[in-house]
Amino acid sequence: MSDIKTTDTMLEVRDIKRDYELPGGFMKPKKTLHAVKGVSFKLERGKTLAIVGESGCGKSTLARMITFIDEPTSGDLIIDGKKMDTRPGHLTSDMRQKVQIIFQNPYGSLNPRQKIGDVLGEPLAINTDLSAAERRNRATEMLIKVGLGPEHYNRYPHMFSGGQRQRIAIARALMMNPKLLVLDEPVSALDLSVQAQVLNLLADLQDEFNLTYVFISHDLSVVRYIADEVMVMYFGEAVEYGTRDEVFSNPKHEYTQTLFKATPKADVESIRARIAEKKAASAA
Repeated sequence: MSDIKTTDTMLEVRDIKRDYELPGGFMKPKKTLHAVKGVSFKLERGKTLAIVGESGCGKSTLARMITFIDEPTSGDLIIDGKKMDTRPGHLTSDMRQKVQIIFQNPYGSLNPRQKIGDVLGEPLAINTDLSAAERRNRATEMLIKVGLGPEHYNRYPHMFSGGQRQRIAIARALMMNPKLLVLDEPVSALDLSVQAQVLNLLADLQDEFNLTYVFISHDLSVVRYIADEVMVMYFGEAVEYGTRDEVFSNPKHEYTQTLFKATPKADVESIRARIAEKKAASAA
């Protein structure tokens, strides 16, 4: 890894590509699928970039490359001023800890036989020399930060609702103090009222820890609420990029215009307001 001079850029992606070799049919050659075709962007520390597009456009593949799950075919990935050597065996544990991913289905990423306290404490047990008591305290503190409590420490994943499981997934991602979170459709499986609660939580955590978010979504109402910048992907390419207000008020690419017209709008802002009213009423 080499240092790259930067100002306040947390993530820079330079002409990144990802190809997959597909098997050919009988007497036919293999085919190459160009899943991501030379995407570039910069993201400032503490900001949120939303990546939108239909299924199969390459946005999740891009997320997997940013989080080192998939190795880019070519291109550069620069995180916190360091150019990543993404070849297997070349990434340090320190750099892996700076980037965490949160998936759409938290239950699928939680061990059903493992208590939540152990789920949260596991990264600390592997990567630090903290005592068991210190790990327990850290896990309990994180449960409180995501809106759960000490009483949840010894419970199993099946004992929680979908929204609570997503809070647990967020807590686990934060245990090693990452700087960049990639959120791949983190609220799409939740009811609208629960979506708003989780989005509010993400906004609060971003402010508290100065987190940088890459937010993958197909829900434009959610994107409009949470994003600072928006990138639209189409068949593996970034066809539009700009601030949230620029993209939503004046979409330039034909695909973006069509996508916006075809997407139903959910009023997440009003849902958030109703939740705030309920909290104020219960506190009174």
